[in-house]
Amino acid sequence: MTKTYLNSSKSWLNKYQKYLGEFVYGGIDGAVTTFAVVSGAVGAGLNNKVIIILGFANLLADGFAMSIGAYLSIKSTKDNYNKHRAIARFGIENNPERKKEKVKQIYQNKGFEGELLQKVVNTITEDRDSWVDVIMKDGLMLAKETKSSLMTGFVTYISFILIGLIPLVIYVWDYIVAFPGNLFLWTGILTSIGFIFIGLLKTYVTQTSKIKGILETLLLGILAAGVSYYVGDLLEKIITI
Repeated sequence: MTKTYLNSSKSWLNKYQKYLGEFVYGGIDGAVTTFAVVSGAVGAGLNNKVIIILGFANLLADGFAMSIGAYLSIKSTKDNYNKHRAIARFGIENNPERKKEKVKQIYQNKGFEGELLQKVVNTITEDRDSWVDVIMKDGLMLAKETKSSLMTGFVTYISFILIGLIPLVIYVWDYIVAFPGNLFLWTGILTSIGFIFIGLLKTYVTQTSKIKGILETLLLGILAAGVSYYVGDLLEKIITI
């Protein structure tokens, strides 16, 4: 039973690990933008209720916009691939000799020649699907997108919400039951932990150093928060004057 459970878990991970990139970048954007909104509001001296309202408005609206962008990006890639695949199939059906010559040129460039080249070309062109696959991959340099556009958008949105909630947790806590501490300080600590977590995940996507990935994400968040805080503080002073 334990072996079955482990095999099932491994299968699930293999199926969805290709969406790790969407989870990482959705989480980074969620944490950075929400923390920036909170920092700007704190810098402007806005009260906690306003911070919560601005934070959740940004979280839900920006997260949705980002997920739509991710969805459309994958869908556009698939549509483009399918369009060119249909064109390639049409060419094979209506001008097979020309497309056969295209396959021959492709494998000549790979170093095939003579009888072996002709055998490879004949084998490939016996099957229409294989023929189209070679033209798409080696002729047009187009690879089939295996990600679901809906799942890509969903993962992006969920990640944006989950990680983006971190900068708001302390303020929601304080709104429900008074928080015994400096709100912005603890928000910064929790958000930094979130940045460290998502930065660590990013290294599995980019295959870079864990220290480098964590520091890059952490510094990005601190920079965005610092800019927002001082802009909010400056605007508050200007408007007051």
